[in-house]
Amino acid sequence: MEKSLVVITGASSGFGAEIAKIFNQAGFPLLLLGRRVEKIKALPLNFDKVMIEAVDVTDYSAFEASIKQAEAVYGPTDLLVNNAGVMLLGNVLTQSPTEWQTMLNTNVMGVLNGMQIVLPSMTERKHGTIINMSSLAGKKTFTNHAAYVASKFGVHGLSETVREEVSGSNVRVSLVAPGAAETELLTHVTDQKSLTDYGVWKDSMGGITLDPVHVAETVKFIYDMPQAVNIREIDIAATAQDA
Repeated sequence: MEKSLVVITGASSGFGAEIAKIFNQAGFPLLLLGRRVEKIKALPLNFDKVMIEAVDVTDYSAFEASIKQAEAVYGPTDLLVNNAGVMLLGNVLTQSPTEWQTMLNTNVMGVLNGMQIVLPSMTERKHGTIINMSSLAGKKTFTNHAAYVASKFGVHGLSETVREEVSGSNVRVSLVAPGAAETELLTHVTDQKSLTDYGVWKDSMGGITLDPVHVAETVKFIYDMPQAVNIREIDIAATAQDA
């Protein structure tokens, strides 16, 4: 049986790259979106049924055009993984409002954009799944994470709202909330004290946080459930993570 199109944003590294690998190995046609296409092209994938586009999820028209282009080849999107995200740690007393806006644009607007692009077809077909990548920072607070926490609480809230709205159309909206993980999120942090504090916290967990592979396995587990079953939320973290 022909497998349906899977769209993954932020596919160049971290969770997105691992999610791409696991669905590629399972034979799904993929649309992989990211700002660094050279990193996506370097992933160990079978590129037979893979489209790659340099798309910033905050650019609605480019995001929509790339999805329509992939759907023209592979059919309608059956799974959208809204994974693209930015984490810029900093204290609200000193952090640049530009960094707040960057996080809100990518982490909230980018997710809303993707949902609005694919949902009309999903609700019409009465089939489809959206999995939004949030964070434990979407349900609890962390020092030096104020704006990031605000953005991820937003993802939690909008996901549950839309889930309610489309449940009657047999469409699933689910949420994965990872704890600290071995991704590149920290590489863009400009606040040195926040980075130092994070490093001390990470050391308290033995220096190793969550392997993104297990987050990808979680996404696949949610999707593999029958369409009539929606795992609404999974929180996943390293066992040693205290917060």
